[in-house]
Amino acid sequence: MSFLFKNLRLLDPRWKEARAGYEVLVEGDVIKEVSAKPIKASDASVIDCGKRTLMPGLIDCHVHTHHSEVYINRMEAVPLTLMMARSTGRLKRMLDRGFTTVRDAGGADWGTKTAVDSGLIPGPRMFISCRSIGPTGGHNDRNRRTDIGPPCLCCNGMVFIRCIADGPDEVRKATREQMRQGADQVKLMVSGGVASPYDPLESLQFTEEEITAAVEEAHAFGRYVLTHAYTPEAITRAVKCGVRTIEHGNLVDAPTAKLMAQKGVYMVPNLIAYDAMKRRAAELGMPKEMLDKNDEVLKYGFKELELCRKAGVRMAYGSDLLGALEDEQTVEFQIRGRVMPAIEVIRSATLIGAEVVRQEGKLGVVEPGAFADLLVVDGDPLKNLGLFKDGGPHLSAIMKGGRFHKNAL
Repeated sequence: MSFLFKNLRLLDPRWKEARAGYEVLVEGDVIKEVSAKPIKASDASVIDCGKRTLMPGLIDCHVHTHHSEVYINRMEAVPLTLMMARSTGRLKRMLDRGFTTVRDAGGADWGTKTAVDSGLIPGPRMFISCRSIGPTGGHNDRNRRTDIGPPCLCCNGMVFIRCIADGPDEVRKATREQMRQGADQVKLMVSGGVASPYDPLESLQFTEEEITAAVEEAHAFGRYVLTHAYTPEAITRAVKCGVRTIEHGNLVDAPTAKLMAQKGVYMVPNLIAYDAMKRRAAELGMPKEMLDKNDEVLKYGFKELELCRKAGVRMAYGSDLLGALEDEQTVEFQIRGRVMPAIEVIRSATLIGAEVVRQEGKLGVVEPGAFADLLVVDGDPLKNLGLFKDGGPHLSAIMKGGRFHKNAL
């Protein structure tokens, strides 16, 4: 199938503004031609955009498609079958919001990715981490103090989405196992976290030897390591060991941001996650000790953006919303828009996201040879980031790989 998009304003994130007078031809799953002059394509179906904005599909670099509970310990009562059933709805709703690509930061496996790729369920392109890896007693460890060990994999969704490894050899083996299972990248927990019961935020998790073991194995396999980290100490340790992206990073300071920029390490902030948990997580079961940690990291969100911008750290878009909070996935646009120009916010969810998933020139742009992942927006997102609202009411068309997921034109 081929489609010719006409009568549009083209927003390629490499530009500073949307430009009128362009046409875009899609053939198969890729963009064939982009021109400021009329394109001749007699066999193509013409899509009149009515002067709306055509732009690349959005990329969310930190989602958890299998985390269907805000208080993660409730995943203990979710068997693998129910976890997957819930995930199908979460994936479709992400695509409904205009996210044509997501990087799952722990939980989704090759079966989920294959189901989407083969068209069994609707959803974004997926770059998966399989089970995230953490040490005993760390952010990944959900065992109660009275537990002897985790139950079997099939009966407990929480066990399926994370694993525990101690020492360089165990970390090396766990890393190899995730890649054997089809991981596009490997996730490590290197500091304390909000949604875990026993570890302080400032705790350092994994030694340099353990982190380096994972980085070596990932590089040997043609993959990379992303790390959950909040404090300057944890971020610095991870960066020096060769990780590629830092997730969260709320407590970053100026010297650490400078180090990240020097090493070319990406930051993936998730400010909406903390904002939403502050407002809604208590009623969804999250206990006080976790909410208190959430309040602590929430205080530093805007400072993180400012420090990273000043240092020149490239920041990708990430939401990290668990369970019912998923409906706020696009609110991150408006939060960042308070302290960043709109074009920078959009670039974080297009150009920079494409760099993070290592698909430069294939995703996040509107150019010949790129995948035909496209949105038609009712208005100019550069003037109103609120156009990316939950459910996509202002998205007249959503195309992924040359096929319409939605077409109201």
